[in-house]
Amino acid sequence: MNGEAVIRVSEIFGPTIQGEGVLIGEPTVFVRSGGCDYRCVWCDTLHAVDPAYREEWRPLGTDEIWRYVEALSGGQPLTVSLSGGNPAIQPFGPLIGRGRAAGYRFALETQGSVAKPWFADLSTLILSPKPPSSQMETDWAAFDACLAAAGSAPRTVLKIVVFDEADYAYAKDAGARYPHLSLFLQPGNPVGPAQTESSEVDLEANLGRMRWLVERTLEDGWFAPRILPQLHVLLWGNRKGV
Repeated sequence: MNGEAVIRVSEIFGPTIQGEGVLIGEPTVFVRSGGCDYRCVWCDTLHAVDPAYREEWRPLGTDEIWRYVEALSGGQPLTVSLSGGNPAIQPFGPLIGRGRAAGYRFALETQGSVAKPWFADLSTLILSPKPPSSQMETDWAAFDACLAAAGSAPRTVLKIVVFDEADYAYAKDAGARYPHLSLFLQPGNPVGPAQTESSEVDLEANLGRMRWLVERTLEDGWFAPRILPQLHVLLWGNRKGV
């Protein structure tokens, strides 16, 4: 690939709407990378995390990825979401530079475990530290390094998944730790190893968790977070490519 940065790509799809967080509803092309330094027990993108799927990940250079993005977007600048897995472990810097020169905006979501200098070139950085239900531990020093790498250039926000009281307490602590960051909460969507492209969602249970989360924050007088659903899950379930 002539010295190009090579990115392990799980899937490229869109345009569709962003289903969650600060950019919910925004037309977006997704570049989902393969590989992650975490293994959350409720991961809903195992096809981009589990090494068992490694043979399905394609090593693509910046030029090839960009041709996909331009074709999918019809050459109309929109938001490109870099996701995973953990996209921070991939060399996305050249792709971001290529796209921004053409007027595209770039958003990236990561748990905040790996900092990269090209975070400062993003339009939006979504830091999504994983709560206790994930069975992962948050390294707050690494998280702070991500904030430092981004600086003041991108819009940086917090997004936390909440399944239960322990997650809720974690989210409150994180919000207090970073009061200058807008905070978005969403109800957890349990998936696990049995996920398939046709996986259905228990919508009543999903909405029940959201009702609980809304009521819990209001009863607590905690008005800082914005509580949103995973819109793509409500519309399409747990399928890949949406």
